[in-house]
Amino acid sequence: MTNLIVEVTKYLMIFLFALYTYEGFSALRGKLSDRKKRGIYHRQLLLMYLLHLSAYLAVYAVTDDIRTVLFYLFQVLFTVIVMSCYHLLYENGSRLLVNHMCTLLLIGFIILTRLSFEDAVRQYVIAVGAFVLTLPVPYLVRSVGFMRRLTWLYAAAGIIGLVMVQLFGATSYGAKLSLKVAGISFQPSEFIKLIFVFFVAGMLYEKTDFIRVCAATAVAAAHVLILVLCRDLGGALIFFITYVVMLYVATKKIFYFAGGLLSGSIAAVVAYNLFSHVQIRVLAWRDPLSVIDNEGYQISQSLFAIGTGGWFGMGLYQGMPNRIPVVKEDFIFSAISEELGGIFALCLLMVCMGCFFLFLNMAMQMKDQFYKLIALGLGVVYGFQVFLTVGGVTRFIPSTGVTLPLVSYGGSSLLASMMMFAIVQGLYVMRQDEGNADGTKNKKSQAKQKRKSGKTGFDDKVEKIS
Repeated sequence: MTNLIVEVTKYLMIFLFALYTYEGFSALRGKLSDRKKRGIYHRQLLLMYLLHLSAYLAVYAVTDDIRTVLFYLFQVLFTVIVMSCYHLLYENGSRLLVNHMCTLLLIGFIILTRLSFEDAVRQYVIAVGAFVLTLPVPYLVRSVGFMRRLTWLYAAAGIIGLVMVQLFGATSYGAKLSLKVAGISFQPSEFIKLIFVFFVAGMLYEKTDFIRVCAATAVAAAHVLILVLCRDLGGALIFFITYVVMLYVATKKIFYFAGGLLSGSIAAVVAYNLFSHVQIRVLAWRDPLSVIDNEGYQISQSLFAIGTGGWFGMGLYQGMPNRIPVVKEDFIFSAISEELGGIFALCLLMVCMGCFFLFLNMAMQMKDQFYKLIALGLGVVYGFQVFLTVGGVTRFIPSTGVTLPLVSYGGSSLLASMMMFAIVQGLYVMRQDEGNADGTKNKKSQAKQKRKSGKTGFDDKVEKIS
């Protein structure tokens, strides 16, 4: 009976998630009425809850552990509270972005419950705390106007934080990533990514003359250099690409973009020759099976897991994802592919792309250049991090040790990701407020013109009839 439940729920989850993904991209189409959009969002919620229920039916069927049922109920309660708070407090926010955030969180809880129940509970507690901390963020983004004046404070905070990691950070898998304060370990670079975006936006939103560009480049280079010294190559890549894209959009000069890519390529060659850590990852990427006993073991196990899962997966608890080192953090996409299938993994990737499109859509809609650059920068940070994670576990690029936002295990990554989504929600609310203000201004302007011309609404109707 257990095998039957696992097999049925496996296909049901794929079907439900495929429908959810389709509805998500349907909502991105233009010229949809508010009524149709609300219908899409409600269907998404139903599909999300059914997918979540199907997964935990399989989990309980295999484990026969009543704790998983209680954990499932707590997750449902948490999701309902998140949805209700965002809907009540930020009526003009993006419902689609909230739906995607909750769906990615629930998928993370599902796969972490399968990998380690204790770690899943710990992730849930962190998610609750992160929600409480980030709930006021959209209001602050909309209301606090002096954020653009703290440019050099962002730069100082970022550089000091990274220097602290270099001096006092703990080494993990060859890289200095985390600090421990009062017994709590956290990864400062996850939060400095957000601060860095605010710094670049503050530098480039008003002026893009040569002196200002040089100053911004010097500070950005300092961030990247410190991360390279810490051997946090994934973080260094994210900072570098984010800066190059934001600089190009702000200046509209292809010379800066091409120069950035060229300097990045030269830096990659230098890093390869200087750091054995980089050489090992490149060796494992080029031919993992030839060094499967050592350097290539992790990526080989990842490829075996993805290949074993095929399109439809093995089913929850039917695979062996724990054979992949650091599976809960860096290689969780491989575990999802093995047990939930390639189709499910592709839908997950499409939902992440949907979030990326929402970030970019916000950047295109904002009128204020400062907030436009912030939305763009956060979108690049998010999209490139997903690319590094999925590309690394599938051997498309060398592994960089980057987590999948909202899905992978890790408190710093989870809090920073939820903060990123909350900032973009604040931009959505701000844009809607601007649109409402513009509409009110237009109506007042039209009424004023009518009064000047001596016409009334009744006169207009008479003219139309005649």
